[in-house]
Amino acid sequence: MAGWSIFTDAVGAFLAKYLAYLLGLVAVFFIFKQDGWKMRIKFFLQAALVAIVSRGILTEIIRFLYDRPRPFVALGFSPLVGESGASFPSGHAAFFFALGFVIFLINRHWGYWFLSLSLLNGLARIFVGVHYPSDILGGILIGLAAWGLVHFLLNRKEVAPEAVIDNPGPL
Repeated sequence: MAGWSIFTDAVGAFLAKYLAYLLGLVAVFFIFKQDGWKMRIKFFLQAALVAIVSRGILTEIIRFLYDRPRPFVALGFSPLVGESGASFPSGHAAFFFALGFVIFLINRHWGYWFLSLSLLNGLARIFVGVHYPSDILGGILIGLAAWGLVHFLLNRKEVAPEAVIDNPGPL
């Protein structure tokens, strides 16, 4: 899709490469926008955990098991931005969508914007030739799975030890 005009190529390259930095700044701003240190720490903890699980663990396990070449390698063209490594799943999409789901849970308005900009980044990465659409979709699903796992683990209810002792169940 690239090569139609210098303007679309420049916009696509900018969105594919630099929108990620803007999203990172938005996430940091959102941390400091929270009321009180407890909420800031809670958001930071959730954001850090979903980032580690989505990008650092799940994406890398899949890439280890399935090494899919990037479109510009497989199809033999020059991409508008430089990338290396496996294509599937998109690490950018996994990372930013996982963060977006955390933000959405805390503030729907900011979450819609963050998820929309994350999708725009993913579409731009397809446009510039470093990802297939399925790479972005896979990243979105990994981001959702990582968020769901972290949300479940951080918000599950603990059973009080005295409740277990007082109610031994049928003998």
